[in-house]
Order: sequence, then structure tokens, then C-alpha cells
Amino acid sequence: MIERYAQWIIRWRYFIVLATLVLVALTFFGFPLRFDTDYRVFFSEENPQLVAFEDLQDTYTKNDNVMFVLAPKDGQVFTNKTLDTVEWLTNEAWQIPYSIRVDSITNFQYTYAEDDDLIVDDLITDAKTLSEAEIARAKTVALNEPQLANKLISQKAHVTAVNITVQLPGVQPDHEVPEIVDFVRDLADKVRAQHPHIDVYLTGMVMMNNSFPEASQSDLKTLVPAMYIVILIMLLLLLRGFSGTFATFLLISFSIISALGLAGLFGIALTGPSASAPTMILTLAVADSVHFLVTLRHEMRENGREKYEAIVESLRVNFQPIFLTSLTTAIGFLSMNFGEVPPFRDLGNIVAMGVTIAFILSVTLLPALMAILPVRQRPQTAKTTQAMDHLGEFVVRRRQPLLWGMGSLIILTVAFVPRNELNDDFVKYFDDNFAFRRATDFVTENLTGLYDIQYSLSAGESQGISDPVFLRKVEEFVQWYRQQPEVMHVSTITDTFKRLNKNLHGDDDAYYRLPDGRELAAQYLLLYEMSLPYGLDLNNQINIDKSATRVAITTITLSSNEVLGLEERAQEWLKKNGLPSMQVPGTSTTIMFANIGFRNIRGMLFGATIALVLISIILIVALRSLKFGLISLIPNLAPTAMAFGLWGMLVGEVGLGLSVVAGLTIGIVVDDTIHYLSKYLRARREKGLSPEEAVRYAFRSVGLALWITSLVLIAGFLILSQSHFLLNSTMGIMTAVTIGLALMADFLFLPPLLMKLEGQKA
Repeated sequence: MIERYAQWIIRWRYFIVLATLVLVALTFFGFPLRFDTDYRVFFSEENPQLVAFEDLQDTYTKNDNVMFVLAPKDGQVFTNKTLDTVEWLTNEAWQIPYSIRVDSITNFQYTYAEDDDLIVDDLITDAKTLSEAEIARAKTVALNEPQLANKLISQKAHVTAVNITVQLPGVQPDHEVPEIVDFVRDLADKVRAQHPHIDVYLTGMVMMNNSFPEASQSDLKTLVPAMYIVILIMLLLLLRGFSGTFATFLLISFSIISALGLAGLFGIALTGPSASAPTMILTLAVADSVHFLVTLRHEMRENGREKYEAIVESLRVNFQPIFLTSLTTAIGFLSMNFGEVPPFRDLGNIVAMGVTIAFILSVTLLPALMAILPVRQRPQTAKTTQAMDHLGEFVVRRRQPLLWGMGSLIILTVAFVPRNELNDDFVKYFDDNFAFRRATDFVTENLTGLYDIQYSLSAGESQGISDPVFLRKVEEFVQWYRQQPEVMHVSTITDTFKRLNKNLHGDDDAYYRLPDGRELAAQYLLLYEMSLPYGLDLNNQINIDKSATRVAITTITLSSNEVLGLEERAQEWLKKNGLPSMQVPGTSTTIMFANIGFRNIRGMLFGATIALVLISIILIVALRSLKFGLISLIPNLAPTAMAFGLWGMLVGEVGLGLSVVAGLTIGIVVDDTIHYLSKYLRARREKGLSPEEAVRYAFRSVGLALWITSLVLIAGFLILSQSHFLLNSTMGIMTAVTIGLALMADFLFLPPLLMKLEGQKA
């Protein structure tokens, strides 16, 4: 049947090439793909941490922000020149698209008493005309104001910030964030040009959002071309033929274009993780071509077949293994849909489509092209032939030491898997090549942090935030947090109440405490709110009916385990000391990212288990043997487990990027096992060879192809490891290591295992 199909391919070769071009061209309707610029894309709609965060955002002013951090080169913020710059930037920042609030030391609403009146005014106005005494007074106020110190002004007064809160409409998220970033960067350039004495850094959630598509576009511009070059050079050197290299180039190009075009038609947006799909498709699509081309060469050179006969035989020999490897690889990537992170689901779906298209093209377009293109019958190089023969002979001769040695190595390496712990740090998703990462590191070291935990503490009744009992409990909670070593700043309404109480008692420091009565506190709050200018109200701290207040904690850069540990301690404090209405979990982007790794690994392990069961059933049916299907599980499972064992020895931390590797690799490592076992069983069943001779035959017939495909796969994923986006780079490193271990297991462990089991039968 396969022979008739292959002859049909050869007969209709020109039509197949033309039909392929037309079908690929149709997928262009899916271009251009949209880049998703929102960090929320990492969380499914039903994610409990995202739901809690959205509830908080709906209750108070949203906290998506851009932060200009100004570092005067003389190390002095409180000078006329620098304060004038801050004042100018504060005014200009209101022009940033979608801005709803601007906070800085200059427009901080400073309150003080004047006779019986409460005066609310900007802390600094007309900075260039201030006297030294006025500047000194402003400095003293800023450094002693809890809402400013370590948030908008450093304790050394050498760095300050202008924080802009934005509210994205969400209508065109892929345009809104770049629009803000372009405006902000132009404004930063103006500051640098007009005020060269100041260094400007840009950070905040909007800048982080924009870094995701920048990472994607950077990878597409650099890694994919690099991978093309590496693969073409490797194919030319290893296959030693232009026709096969050119045909493979077309196959992988069409596979990538079609998969991305279909993704666009299905409405899938590219993100940091899913942008690595072209590199993966490019890498995986090569394997099918190599197996077909190596067998084609083998048949023409060693068996003396004509080109058409060799194409028919190569399709007959490779159709089932290529189909099985493509199917198992697609299943492995589709198992990523069980994970919690939508971008990794998109990655799995795009690569699964690409692998499926690559299979279809490898059994249609590739043989059709090889039937059209000239194929030279160059003599087989002695080195490649002898290398596989020698390796096969070595494995047969040393099968006992290899079996026990490799078995012991596998067990020893896997024993280190428990040393891995789930941990992550989302700012470090971006390396130092990103301006956002460099700015965030500078800000964390000199001013404040990007990581935060927020609480919406309820008083349990409308207008309840003026209740002295509630305010005291909030203040106790705030003071507990300020004593934690990880905390840089705490924003709370209780600081405002204490300052107002002091102001309305003649600015007497003895009254810097919470009001004693509920009515008094409510009057203070009303008086203060009526005095605030537009855009600087208290909606970022209290809800509409004044039944709850937001407490925002800013921390140093923490790993996910440290974030969850801090939140766990806070929950213990609330349970022991807080009011019943205050028993709420902390929420923020930091909490969301801290939890996502734990949630994703559970889903991915379940998906990998499902994939393993399906792949095992497929192998048992395809190989027509329960025994060989079960035997294949060992070299299929061992490489991934060994890779995580090595990671446990050398690193010990598994983040979001590595949480998908088990599902991702399980479909890839099966490929070598399928090809080796199919050739081994063909030698046993069709040729009637002994187990030892069947091993030699498998090495001679498929060993070179496995070597080439593994090298190409390792090269591809090592190039992916050069990504500046940590999720992609760690995923690339781990996958490359796993593929290398898979080749070692299939060359040095599977053959001795087969001879051991089959030898007993013989």
C-alpha cells in the first residue's frame, strides 16, 4: 500500500508541489500575528489569584503604572535645579496616554495647620525660586513622611521618582501599551536632553508589559535566523547534498509559516513563551526529513537502487516511524494544554500544528521534491559507516557492563530529582539586555521595589474605616509589616489619619496618633478629601462607601517561595490579631506569579501522565507487542527524569519555564526510541536476525539518522537557550540536555536491554 502511495507521489510530483504552495499561501491570511502585551495573559480567567486581584482593581484605583526614576549625578535631589526638573516632569506626565494619577515629592499633598484652618497644598511649588531654608524644610518633611520615604524619595535623598498610574481601556491592548511606552520614552529623552545632570530610569508594570513583546520580537529576529543558518550548515555537512538540504529548507519554512498563519486565523496571540514556537517547529521538522533522506541515500549507495526506487523504499521504511514520531511529539505538546499558563498552551498548540504539517509535508512535498531535484550518488564516507558499525559492535560486545552501568547512572541521577524546589522571580524573566530589568535593579537597590502585596481590609460596615477600633487594628498590622526585613515601604490610610490629627491639634507632635473618636476621624477625612485636587483623591486607598481600605506593601526583590512565606506569616498574624472582617488573603501581581509555578506544575504533570499513557498505547499497537511497548517506557521516561536530576544537582530551582519541560520533552524523546525499535523489529521479523545482529543492523541503518537529528535538535534548543527571556532560555537548556540524554539512553541502554530480554527468550 505504501509502495503504491509512493509511486502516486512520484507520478503527481509537480501537482503536489503546486498544491502545497497554494495551501501554504492561504495561511498568509492569518498574518500579521498579534503580540499580547499584558502580563495577565500568563493567568487563566479562572485563576483564583487573578480573580482576587481583579476584584481589588475594581474596588480601588488600578495600579498599572509607569515610574520615572531620577538620579541626579551629584547625588542631591533637593537642589533648585533637580526639584525644578521633578516639578516639570510631574506636570508633563499628565499628558501620558491613559494616565489618571501622577505622584511625586513636588505634588505631594502636604498638610499643616494655620490658626484653626487645615491647609492642603503641594509640598514644592516653583522649585527654581525656593530658598535654601525652604528646600531644607521640604527635604525634612519628605524624608519623615511615611507615604514618601522609600517610595518616591530615597532615605539618602539621592534618588527620587515620579509615579504615573494608568488605566488601560483594554480595547486594543496590543496598541495601548506600546502607545504609552513610546510617549514615555520620548518624554524620558526630553528629560535627558534638557537636564543632562540627571540619569533617568523607566520601570513599572507597563514597562514590564512592554518587555514581553519586545522579548518575543527579539527572539524572532535573532534566534530563528540563527537556527536556520546552523541547521542548513549541519545538513550540508552531514547529508552532503544540496538537493536534500534545499528540500528540507522548504519543508521547515512551510511548516513554520503554515503553523503561525493558522495560529493567527485561530486568534492565538504571540507572547514571550509562544514566540519560541518557530524555533521549535524548525528544529523538530528537520527530524522527519533527515530520516527520509538518510534512508534514500542508503538505498541508492549501498543497495544500488535508482532514485525513484529509493524514494519508494525510503517511504515504505520510514512512513510508520515518521508518523508515530510526529503523532507522539504532537501529543506531548498538546499535553501542555493541561497547564495553568495560557501562553504555554498556545506554544503547545502552535508547535503541535507545526509538527503535524511537517509530517504531512515530509510524506508528500519532500518525496515529490526529491523526485524532481537531481540526487548524486556519492560514495558513502568510510568514517560515518565505520563509526556506526564500531558503535554497534561496541554495544554488542560490552552489553553487560553497559546495561548495569547505564542502569546505575540512571538511578543515581534520578535520585537527585527531589533536590529541586519550585521557585521563581518574575523580574528575572528578563536578563540585563532589557532596559526594564536594568532600571528595576537600580530602583530596587536605591529607592523602592517592584514587588508588592496588597490587602483590602474591611471594617465590616459602611463608613467603618473611621472606627477607632478598626483603625488601631490596621495600624498594628501595618507596624508588624514594617518590622519585616523584606519590606521597603507600606502605604496605609492610617498615616493620613495620624498626620491630620496632628495638624488639627496645632501641629503638635504629641498628637501624631490615630483619632480617639469615630466622628472626629470621619470629620478629618471629609475635610481632607474636600481639599484634595483633581486626580489626587483617596480612591487609591479607600473604597466608595468607606467600608474598606487598601494596605499596599512594597518589598525587595523576592523569590516566589519568599513571597509566599511572607504572606503566610501575615495570614498567621491576621488570624491571631485581626478583626474577623480583616481575614483576607493578600493579592497582587507578585502573589499571582508566586503561585503560578506551583499551579502549573501540577497541571503539567497530569498532562504528561496522560500523554505518556496515550504514547504507550500507541507504541504497543504500532509495534504489535505489549513487551516492546513497555520496554520503550524506560528510555522514554529516563532522559527527562535524569535531566531534572542533573538540574537538582547543579541548580536546584525549577521555575515557570521548566515546569513545562516534562510535557514538552516526553513527545520528543520518544522519537529516537521509535526509530530504533522499528529498525530492530524489522531486522528480527523480516530478516530473521538474532538480537545481536538486529542491534548491529539498527545501528547501521538508523544510527546515523538518530545522530544527525539529535545533533540538530540539541543545536536548535541550545540556540533557544540564548534567548534573553528566561522562560525560553531555561526551557531550551533543559530540553537540549534531555535530548542528549535520550540519545545516550537509546544508544547505550536500550540495545543492551533488548539483548538481555531477547537473549533469554532465544
